Amino acid sequence: MKQSNHFLSDGLFTLVTLLVTFCTILFLQNLFDSRTLTPMIFVLGVYLVSWRTQGYFWGIAASLISVLAVNYAFTYPYWAFDLISPECIASAVVMLIVSTMTGALTTRLKQQEKLKAEAETERMRGNLLRAVSHDLRTPLTAIYGACSAMMENYDTFTREKHLKMLAGVSADAQWLVRMVENLLSITRIDAGVVDLKKQDTVLEELIDSLLVKFRKHYPGQVVQVSLPEEFVLIPMDAILIEQVLMNLLENAVFHAKGMKNLWLRVEIDQDTAVFRVEDDGAGIPAEQLPRLFTSHLTADTPSDSSRSSMGIGLSVCSTIIKAHGSQIYAQNRPEGGACFYFALKLEDTGNVEQ
Repeated sequence: MKQSNHFLSDGLFTLVTLLVTFCTILFLQNLFDSRTLTPMIFVLGVYLVSWRTQGYFWGIAASLISVLAVNYAFTYPYWAFDLISPECIASAVVMLIVSTMTGALTTRLKQQEKLKAEAETERMRGNLLRAVSHDLRTPLTAIYGACSAMMENYDTFTREKHLKMLAGVSADAQWLVRMVENLLSITRIDAGVVDLKKQDTVLEELIDSLLVKFRKHYPGQVVQVSLPEEFVLIPMDAILIEQVLMNLLENAVFHAKGMKNLWLRVEIDQDTAVFRVEDDGAGIPAEQLPRLFTSHLTADTPSDSSRSSMGIGLSVCSTIIKAHGSQIYAQNRPEGGACFYFALKLEDTGNVEQ
């Protein structure tokens, strides 16, 4: 089906290009009363068709049609075919050479771009697998160790000890669930499997829902919230944006060494809502800033926590925000700590789906 659509679109482009070329030549002849530009303009049209379309078919077809058009409308006797004339044969040879060489060149360039894209995809897949392996190993090892210890010492451990170890197992399992959700989100959005559904969302309701879930997992961490006083509607996929904000808050909890304060701010700047998650921790090492959102943080990357999923979590955030037509950024605060921020467009229309 996809190949059929490409074939039809290439055919339409060829038809429109040749029609525009033909009309341009007629206009120039009436304007300058000269036929010297005719072959060059048709060669240009053939070149554009060969460069724009896939393969060789439409370039060669454009060459033959151009030869017939020149012979019929722009070569004596006018408005009649004389296919055995030397000019016609020479024009056909020249245009076929142009279309074949251009088609070969563009096909080779497209193949090189495809190979380069595949190599980049494989490289990113390898980085992702290394990051996943590292990030999953620690909680799985902790779960296995806790379960083994409880089974081997079932009669000797106190009830409080069992409950404490089970609480640790539960926390690690919840973290693994969120990790899998992150992976599913980034792979599905990249593959185009999940359609992004934008709906007008009340900002205050979004933040309330986010904070309820965050406090459930991190009851000891206070988030200082700053929101606009006015009523704000933002077109977004609320579930995915909530996941982005949760990832950013969790990253601060796990990675902001020495953090005492955590802020979530939303400001209205003309036609956008700017979301900021800030902390007063140790900040982000300068060498990590350029690759925070590319899943390049692997087992070799130092971390302040055993749960070092920052690379994958931020890659998920970047993918979701890009799907919303924006970008996410990170920087160190002058006062100390880190700041992650992104902006979403405000719209006055009703519910929007894309």
